Amino acid sequence: MNGRAAMQAYQSTNAHASVMDASPHKLIALILNRVLERISRAKLAIEQGDVAARGQAISKSIEAVASLQSWLDVEKGGEVADNLDSLYDYIVRRLLEANTNNDLSALEEVSGLLAEIKSGWDGIAPGAAR
Repeated sequence: MNGRAAMQAYQSTNAHASVMDASPHKLIALILNRVLERISRAKLAIEQGDVAARGQAISKSIEAVASLQSWLDVEKGGEVADNLDSLYDYIVRRLLEANTNNDLSALEEVSGLLAEIKSGWDGIAPGAAR
């Protein structure tokens, strides 16, 4: 096994272990981090003119946002869940526009929105100082 393959195997195993041991709160944080990473990859792909990488990164971002959206409990979450649902819809639409139009500004906007969501989510982490 070469060095690169070994590193990928380690990262995959490490990521799998992190997910298996994570609380529901931590899982959401991990997904938000992953989406932000993928959006960064999509931005880089646009800058490099790599259409395939852009499409793949944006597609994976959309899948992750859709999964976050599917986990919303609008009955228990009330207005907050409704607002997040609408925001996730908007984010998915902007990601689709970014992919279709090769639009860095749409990716920047989405990245900023997701960073705000992540900041709020991190602020309500179990055991976080209040």
